[in-house]
Amino acid sequence: MTLFTLGLSHTTAPLPVRERVVFHVEKLLDALGELTHGKSVAEAAILSTCNRTELYLSAEQPQTAAEWLAQYHQMQPDDLQPYLYTLPHEQAVRHTFRVASGLDSMVLGEPQILGQMKEAVRTAEAAGTLGTVLHKLFQRTFAVAKEVRSTTQVGANSVSMAAAAVKLAARIFPSLKDQKVLFIGAGEMIELCATHFAAQAPARISVANRTLERGHALAHRFNGRAIELRALAEHLHEYDIVVSCTASSLPILGKGLVERALRSRKRRPIFMVDLAVPRDIEAEVAELDDVFLYTLDDLQGIVQDNLDARRSALEQADAIIETQVGQFMHWMQARASVPLIRQLREQGEAARRHELERALRLLHKGEDPKQVLEALSQSLTNKLLHGPTQALNESSGEERRALAELLERLYRPK
Repeated sequence: MTLFTLGLSHTTAPLPVRERVVFHVEKLLDALGELTHGKSVAEAAILSTCNRTELYLSAEQPQTAAEWLAQYHQMQPDDLQPYLYTLPHEQAVRHTFRVASGLDSMVLGEPQILGQMKEAVRTAEAAGTLGTVLHKLFQRTFAVAKEVRSTTQVGANSVSMAAAAVKLAARIFPSLKDQKVLFIGAGEMIELCATHFAAQAPARISVANRTLERGHALAHRFNGRAIELRALAEHLHEYDIVVSCTASSLPILGKGLVERALRSRKRRPIFMVDLAVPRDIEAEVAELDDVFLYTLDDLQGIVQDNLDARRSALEQADAIIETQVGQFMHWMQARASVPLIRQLREQGEAARRHELERALRLLHKGEDPKQVLEALSQSLTNKLLHGPTQALNESSGEERRALAELLERLYRPK
């Protein structure tokens, strides 16, 4: 059996293809049972996310698994093959370490993939498809990912607009738990920002939207409330943080409206993020003393700087992974030698028992013990050295030189 990684990801397959090969959580146990049902796949784990589907295998050869993957998802093998990668041995180990460390993710250093891989391993354990090789692989994988994240900056800093907005807000306010947050709009970007801010458990979340029904639907997800867009002037002063992203062709928040809100707040600061193009918040608002206004360009600059910082740590992370790959392959090679070592020991033990029984018979007959021991040692030595000596005598040329070097290394006096 050989170690393989077989799969596709955002780097090899478009979204429509990735969607077709997703494994649903409730069906994973049965899928693993199917995959390992025959003798060709001894161990298996399946990692399935929106960006990748990968099979980690201890198998005779990966072709059977590739055919099974296509059949399971009701696809023709030839339709799936162009998007698949198959990584054997050392390449499989390196890839697994890089995936868990966030180095192969769409967003460099993102942490979610490590938790997804751990869940895949727990499922494989529950299915009984995780044997010695894969157990050791994932045990080492999680240790490598921890080392990469704790000793490099590859996972540091915010690399999404929403996460960057939360980090900036945390610089203005000592605790976001005491702040009231207003989201203007109800699109995908606002939904993402709301998710990040809600994780900080702010005092209140509200959604202002032109369509009140849609605003209610989004606010309900975060235990918030919805207000009509036209009511902004009445409520703006209540909020410490305002995030806006609409499709409006004209600014929604003008300088005068914000000035009135600040007077009602008695100059308590407002943190504002404008993610819309064109702008939702007039540029002149940034001139007000108690307003901290960040635009899409501001956040893009922060995200880009943080991505650059992560990329600079990539070389260090890869160096850690290369060292760990070497150690794991050494374990694999040592494990592969176990049957040979066992065979050598069994042959040596058989020779020892044979000579010992012969010596005991001679002693029982009354032979001289000194002569019996001398004969035993000579016969045992001849038997143990017969194989290497015969191989050396029967070899020639480069084979003989290589064998001679090996025997010299093996039998060099200590």
